[in-house]
Amino acid sequence: MKNFLALDCGATSCRGILATFDGGRLLKFEEICRFPNGIITENGRCYWDIQHIFEEFTDCIRSLEVVPDSIGIDTWGVDFGHIGPDGKILGRPRAYRDSYTTGVPEEIFSKHIPATELYGLTGMQVMNFNSVFQLYAQKKEGYQPYADAARILFIPDLLIYMFTGRQVCEYTEGSTSGLMNPKTRRPVEGLPERLGIKAGLLADIVQPGDIVGYTKPELGLGKIPVVAVASHDTASAIAAVPAKDDNFAYLSSGTWSLMGLECKSPVLSEASRSMDFTNEGGIDGTTCFLKNITGMWLLEECRRKWKREGIDCSYDRILEWARSEEGFTGRINPDDARFANPADMEKEIADASGARTRAQIVSCIYHSLAERYKEVLGQLRLLAKKPIDRLHIIGGGSANDYLNQLTANAVGLPVVAGPTEATAIGNVLMQARASGLVKDNARMRQLVLDNFPTRTFLPYRD
Repeated sequence: MKNFLALDCGATSCRGILATFDGGRLLKFEEICRFPNGIITENGRCYWDIQHIFEEFTDCIRSLEVVPDSIGIDTWGVDFGHIGPDGKILGRPRAYRDSYTTGVPEEIFSKHIPATELYGLTGMQVMNFNSVFQLYAQKKEGYQPYADAARILFIPDLLIYMFTGRQVCEYTEGSTSGLMNPKTRRPVEGLPERLGIKAGLLADIVQPGDIVGYTKPELGLGKIPVVAVASHDTASAIAAVPAKDDNFAYLSSGTWSLMGLECKSPVLSEASRSMDFTNEGGIDGTTCFLKNITGMWLLEECRRKWKREGIDCSYDRILEWARSEEGFTGRINPDDARFANPADMEKEIADASGARTRAQIVSCIYHSLAERYKEVLGQLRLLAKKPIDRLHIIGGGSANDYLNQLTANAVGLPVVAGPTEATAIGNVLMQARASGLVKDNARMRQLVLDNFPTRTFLPYRD
């Protein structure tokens, strides 16, 4: 019997999930702890409180009645901490919603490297918070941790370092940086020098399934192996798609919506660049070919304001509002920069859509997301080298049956929803592979099919 602990950290909440396997069978999948996470703003800059996250996870491990056979950590992409020459962590990591990268991609493309050439080298969708743009912005800003850094560690790698003392760069997480070549799965040679940023900042690259170290004795946790799972949460989630064949698209639905295909090699065509698709690392050498779409961030920011105002905005109430205004025709582009981090999301959406009530705001969000999913899936169909006969929605957003049905209606395909905890599932299954209990990704997906229910939504029109 083996016990695997997934430490799954998102932009709004973090949790610890303990899974128990017996001879490859999943016996238990239990949430052990959960705590809120969020951006800290100080002097106009946005940060993550990495020490708080580490301490909460450490307490989670201490609370266990069993010592886990291994630990795996996954988080969001692009953000990183700075490590000094003496191994000290230099302050808090900057958060991707910090506005300091505004205009940076355009400056880089005009002064240093054309957008077409950079895409050919990295395969990255242009988002101004990509790590490469953050590094450029930090140098331009004169940010002291950047100036003093000998290494950068992406958020899951930073937590691994805090637990084990080892500095590594797990590939799927590093692939979100805009510093990696998706063909060679190595850093792009000469790119930092061309951009005028520090070279040699990345640690040694490890692959999903590698055991990278053991918890440090001074933590008092025992000697627990720490596995580099697919540390980018999207890659872990995609590894847990309960698919029986390859003819599917996926939508990892949460704060962000990530829609794409699992490919055997990167797609670096001019068409994929012009449509703004990205090539990120997956397990077993696959490519997560996808587009980042603003997701539940729109609704959660509105709910955060409504809660402060004492308004009942439970999900049942939200659904009532949405159904009451199904005929509202106001729409927004969820990916418009105005919705990235506004002071008042409700007002921003109202101004853009003409919504006058909270019910209309919610209706606008849901229908706008469904229509954006239809648009992106249409682009995937143009680029795909295989048929797409269904859409798998995984992650927390897959529990939203109302949006699932809207999405099925919009895309004209069956939508298979679930599991909601796909990221944590992918995390523990990679640990099971590292231990030898699970052979390959096909077996991983079969375990998901056998142990986690899904719901299918067929498209219909009035």
